[in-house]
Amino acid sequence: MLDIFKIGFMTVSLLDIIDILIVTVIVYNLYRILKGSVAAQIFIGLIVVLILSFFAQAANLKAVGWLLKLITDIWVIAFIILFQPEIRRLLVILGRSPLARLFSKPHRTNVSEIISETAYELSQNQHGALIVIVRSSGIQGIAETGEIVNAKINKNLLKSIFFPRSPLHDGAVVINNDIIEAVRCTLPLSPENSFKNIPLGMRHRAGLGISEVADVICVIVSEETAAISIADNGKLIRGLSKDSLRKYLLNNIFHPKTKGFKHIFEQFINQKK
Repeated sequence: MLDIFKIGFMTVSLLDIIDILIVTVIVYNLYRILKGSVAAQIFIGLIVVLILSFFAQAANLKAVGWLLKLITDIWVIAFIILFQPEIRRLLVILGRSPLARLFSKPHRTNVSEIISETAYELSQNQHGALIVIVRSSGIQGIAETGEIVNAKINKNLLKSIFFPRSPLHDGAVVINNDIIEAVRCTLPLSPENSFKNIPLGMRHRAGLGISEVADVICVIVSEETAAISIADNGKLIRGLSKDSLRKYLLNNIFHPKTKGFKHIFEQFINQKK
């Protein structure tokens, strides 16, 4: 590679400049994501240690370099532990990308029809429901908090599960492809307490919470108002009819909208605001 210029003991080539630019873009975007939080201070501290470690190695300061490398290794582990929610959120968003969907198994049969009819009939009787529909990846940890069923999806079975006197009606049902994987599952709660100045109950907060940390669609039927809602990607859509619910599920389970990788990182940044 052609050398462009030399600074002291370092020779800088075109490849080095490209390498530095790529790292700069990555670091800048990470700082944008973490800006305004306590995490930003820790991130800056890690960058300072990495820079000092680089110069110590370049100057052949072996003892200082060894000490800084030891600190860096510990700091990286601490960074992963501290930012586990952010890292998980980024991986979830990457899992929603078009490339990841090439490796996911498509949903089959008339899942959207069964779920929309079930939700409508439950709402007519004012029976609450929480149905988690897995999209591109499983949520085995969530399924294991409930009772494993592994039964083919069926409207009467879903209605029986959410019947108020059923011992399985509390918690969520997890549906993977056309299989009811588990019932009476515990979902993580969203920190959001209200939606458009309307207080959210535990059922809606649970639906929002699972949609924030996993690639799922959550159908929520309110026991108090009989309203049908959807939680998807940390967003809540309320007041759905049977037809609008069926259309939404068809468009977003079977044929999800494809988005570029630029949108993925923009989406991650927006979720942090």
